[in-house]
Amino acid sequence: MNAVNAPEPLPSAEALLRATPPHALVATARRLLAERMGAQEVTLLLADYGLTVLQPVTHLPHTDAPVPCHEGPAGSAFVTQKPVVEVLDEPSGHLVHLPITVRGDRLGILSVRLPARTVAPDTVLQLGDFATALGHEVTTAGRDTDLYLQARRTRRLTLAAEMQWQLLPGRGCARREYIIGAHLEPAYAIGGDNFDWSTSADHLTLTVTDGMGQGIDASLLTNLTVSALRNARRAGIGLADQAALADQAVFAQYGGKAYASTLLLHFDLDTGTVHAVDAGSPQLFRQRGGHTERIELDAQLPLGMFEETLYEEQTFHVEPGDRLIAVSSGVHGTRSAAGDLFGERVLRQVLGATRSAEPHEAARAVVAGLIEHYGSRELLSDAAVVCLDWNGRR
Repeated sequence: MNAVNAPEPLPSAEALLRATPPHALVATARRLLAERMGAQEVTLLLADYGLTVLQPVTHLPHTDAPVPCHEGPAGSAFVTQKPVVEVLDEPSGHLVHLPITVRGDRLGILSVRLPARTVAPDTVLQLGDFATALGHEVTTAGRDTDLYLQARRTRRLTLAAEMQWQLLPGRGCARREYIIGAHLEPAYAIGGDNFDWSTSADHLTLTVTDGMGQGIDASLLTNLTVSALRNARRAGIGLADQAALADQAVFAQYGGKAYASTLLLHFDLDTGTVHAVDAGSPQLFRQRGGHTERIELDAQLPLGMFEETLYEEQTFHVEPGDRLIAVSSGVHGTRSAAGDLFGERVLRQVLGATRSAEPHEAARAVVAGLIEHYGSRELLSDAAVVCLDWNGRR
């Protein structure tokens, strides 16, 4: 009797996406979802730098109209980070909007139009897994093609902003122990503000940096500062020594004529103990049990102001349920057209009103409140906000 050969299993969607050229991911996604799930239309939308719209990914200049980041079915899926099924008129079927998020960094939305009879909970779950796989490939492909970076912008970035966005680790990061959401403005002209983080098995290091000046001068200073901090961190030395080595690097380059204010935080994921170095102007707030307080740290000299400055660490503690918010001087020091300082009082009001929001939305809301207070979306000073929800290891 002749043996019957079993059919070769179909390659996984993840494997096929990995094998796709970087620029062709959307086309491959359309083909796979059409063949395997009967998809009639597939659109990848990426959030723009200012988090105002979701931009369809197409080959420039043939770009479809963007949709709002915080309105409509696609915007709702982006904000809530949950799939949204939009019921269309027959025979159009249903449009499923799926959040694309990579390790806590919200990239955008995958919108898939399916025949109405095929939309079931299992289908939505499968589409969610596909969207996550596509997000990972888009993140990797960004190293090799400009397509996805171009799709994120509604207008041209300044050169300083281009440098700053390339320096960032992302706009969010999530693990079981914590969730981080961050935001920068003016998104298309940012110069000196930066946030950075690195996680290991048992620790998280988080920094917020504000390089003095504007434009290219501020961006070059911040790039040097952040690179020096990363270099020291990756050498495995303590937080105070990281600050000292970065201080030496900046002073060696600028001789005290330019400096960077930096807040360095190092979290122990087991205990919630936080080691901190406050080297300048970023401020830190903690929300716990309905109360908002500023964490007062010993103000030490900004990095690069004087030669061979020595820095000291302080410690404080975070508990499960705590929220930390770090803001640069462009937030707490901005004045309105009438000369009113945004200040701690208004900041506390915004933080209180956004306590139930996810960290990404809370950070964005602080900047939105700042823009409303200032009276113009084009802020004169850079503004950085980092929001961290602490879960700890329970």
